[in-house]
Amino acid sequence: MTVTPEHAAWFADTFTKLTDNVGQALLGKASVIRLALTCMLAEGHLLLEDSPGTGKTALARAIAATVQGSHNRIQFTPDLLPSDITGVTMYDQSTRQWEFHKGPVFASIVLADEINRASPKTQSALLEVMEEAMVTVDGVRHPAGRPFMVIATQNPIEQAGTYKLPEAQLDRFLMKTSVGYPDRAAASQILLGAAQPDRSKSLTAVISQQAVSEMSDLVKDNYIDPTIVDYIQDLAEATRQDKDTAIGVSTRGAIAMVRAVRVWAAAHGRNFVMPDDVKDLAAPVWTHRIIMAPTAEFAGSTASRVITRALNSVTAPASRAQSGS
Repeated sequence: MTVTPEHAAWFADTFTKLTDNVGQALLGKASVIRLALTCMLAEGHLLLEDSPGTGKTALARAIAATVQGSHNRIQFTPDLLPSDITGVTMYDQSTRQWEFHKGPVFASIVLADEINRASPKTQSALLEVMEEAMVTVDGVRHPAGRPFMVIATQNPIEQAGTYKLPEAQLDRFLMKTSVGYPDRAAASQILLGAAQPDRSKSLTAVISQQAVSEMSDLVKDNYIDPTIVDYIQDLAEATRQDKDTAIGVSTRGAIAMVRAVRVWAAAHGRNFVMPDDVKDLAAPVWTHRIIMAPTAEFAGSTASRVITRALNSVTAPASRAQSGS
């Protein structure tokens, strides 16, 4: 289905309503909310690296309430088992049949709190669901439903007793960002409303789950010019060839960018993608996918610098057109 200007205008209007509604629960964090909603509509998943108490749970609850969806929070611990996430098949003596009891992963928005505290086996069970939107238990596949988004968190400070997420698993998150602490004005407003700390409970739904699925299906066909695709590919190659990287942006990372910019463009009311959309999302979509060379990391170089160098060295399509005219 071709995305028309009217479709894009409706999408942008709905996206703004969603952002404003979630913003009632997470004050002063419109940019993070827009990234999270972009993840959901691109049918991807979000990784948050934040200290405790910054509003990660409030974000997940508010998004679920806004789209009339369900929300579950899973606290990851070293003794958490894969079946604690996915569910188990149990024998019901009254019916004399085996019945599947769904785990907490069966929800619209799943908050995987401190995912790096669980064992690699448990992490991989969640990441399988993220990749396929399916849970396989005893050889039977169970769909996770739509919308389905995992918001996973890591604590950047306390690393003792944690299992670092492997690079291949990090690559499965569409974006990585940080909520951070609120600014002074938002913090004052939060403190004044301390009698009701969880503002998400008072939110009303803006759209239905079915409408979210329709938005996701619509935006998959948002127009992206071949020159923009080449630009994304050139940027990915620039990160691979950078002197400070051991591993640059993968093909999966380039595909993730295409999915994300289609949503981002529609959220700005356009039925076509611009180079600025790629620039806006380069850091959240790609930073966690770049593995730095040990010597460069020791010298203080970061993935953000690699992306900045790539953006500065690769000419955007619009600039090429202007230079050729």
